[in-house]
Amino acid sequence: MEITWYGGTCVRLKGREGVIVADAYPSVVGPTGRGVTADLVTYSHADDAPVKTKGSRDVANGHTVVRPTSLEPAFLLDGPGEYEVHDLLVNGVRTFRDDARGSDRGFNTCFVYELDGMHTVHLGDIGHLLNEERVGEIGSVDIVLVPIGSALTAARAAELVAQLDANLIVPMPVGDDEAAAASALERFLHEMSVAHPTPVSRLTVTISSVPSETTVVVLEPRGKS
Repeated sequence: MEITWYGGTCVRLKGREGVIVADAYPSVVGPTGRGVTADLVTYSHADDAPVKTKGSRDVANGHTVVRPTSLEPAFLLDGPGEYEVHDLLVNGVRTFRDDARGSDRGFNTCFVYELDGMHTVHLGDIGHLLNEERVGEIGSVDIVLVPIGSALTAARAAELVAQLDANLIVPMPVGDDEAAAASALERFLHEMSVAHPTPVSRLTVTISSVPSETTVVVLEPRGKS
């Protein structure tokens, strides 16, 4: 499986069973998608910077998302539930973007994807630690894609990934202020006892290459590599 980070919480997972793109908001990839294509596109939360466009508009689960035109053919998921799309197995788990059950920043959906024999959880823009029930719903995962610099402090983000007991952690620095996002990432790496990692343009991983100990991989946003 190949993992590419586009910025924000937008990530592409490319595996044998298909291609998944998470959180492809026009504010990240533009209204055309810049050529990004997928079999499945998931949205963890409503777009914080919606753009007016004549592109495809999808309304589901209480909020509206605007799909970039290159992703119009993809099947769309933006809420909790268990799904099978083509050969892709996906589990969406209801969470929140704050620590007040969504009253401040709204709902969030964590998506667990089964791809190439591995379970990857995309935490979206989650803003709280998980209770036992939510940990059980997410289940055993190999890879965690975690937002850094949004509603979670670095310490709480580190505690959150520890709850999921995965060995491969991919942080997703978020926020319009690049300096603040970089600072948040640095604090998270300190919490994870990682010193000066070398960012890579993409991550290729197989079930046999998942590290046996907790490992953090920092990705460069696509286009800046």
